[in-house]
Amino acid sequence: MHLSPDQVIFWQNEVFKLNATIAFTWVLMIVLAGGSWLVTRKLSTGLERSRWQNLLEIVVTAIEKQIEEVGLSQPEKYIGFLGTLFVFVAAASLCTVIPGYEPPTASLSTTTALALSVFLAVPFFGIEEQGVGSYLKSYMKPTIVMLPFNIISELSRTLALAVRLFGNMMSGAMIIAILLTITPFIFPIVMTLLGQLTGMVQAYIFSILAAVYIAAATRVRKPKPVPVQSVAA
Repeated sequence: MHLSPDQVIFWQNEVFKLNATIAFTWVLMIVLAGGSWLVTRKLSTGLERSRWQNLLEIVVTAIEKQIEEVGLSQPEKYIGFLGTLFVFVAAASLCTVIPGYEPPTASLSTTTALALSVFLAVPFFGIEEQGVGSYLKSYMKPTIVMLPFNIISELSRTLALAVRLFGNMMSGAMIIAILLTITPFIFPIVMTLLGQLTGMVQAYIFSILAAVYIAAATRVRKPKPVPVQSVAA
C-alpha cells in the first residue's frame, strides 16, 4: 500500500524518474485534449446537433452560470481557466474506476501546481481588470498596516487550496485501498462510487474558490455618486 502515486515508479535513470503522478497527469491531459478536439471538430449552429455537442453545451452553460453567480460579470472571459480546472479535477476523480489508475490529484505535487496556477491567475486577471496601480493599492486597504496581512492571506489560501484537495483525494484513495484488502467484494465498489462523488464535489469547490478569489481581485470600486442637493448648491 502506498500513500501517494509519487511512490509508484515506472522508470528511473539516476536522478530522473517517471512516477505514476507524472504519467497519469500527461495521459489525462492528452485524453482531455483529444476528447475536446473530437467533440468540437464538427460543431453545428443549426437544430441538428450531435449528442456530444449537446452535452458540451450543457456543461459550458452550467459552468458559465456558476461563474456569473460568483460575481464575475463576463464569465466567457474566465471559463477557459476555471472550466479547465474543474474538468481536470473531475476527470481525475472519475477515472478511478479504471484498474491500475492512480489519480494525480492524490499527490501533493499536483495539487500544489493547481493551487499555484490559481495564485498566478488572481493577480493576472486583477491587473488586467484594474491596472497595476489600482491592483497593488488593494493590498493596502483600508490602511497600509494591512499590507503584510493581505500578503499572508494570499499565501495561506494558496496553501489551503493545495492541502485541502490533496487531503480529500488521498484519503479517499486510501480508504478504498484498505477496504479492498479487508473486504474485496461489494463494499469497496460502493466506496469507489462515493469517492467519485466526493471528487466531483472537490472539483466544484476548487473551481468555485478560484472564481471567488478572481472575483475579489477584479472587483473595481466605483466612486460614490454625488448627492443632487450638493450639486445644486
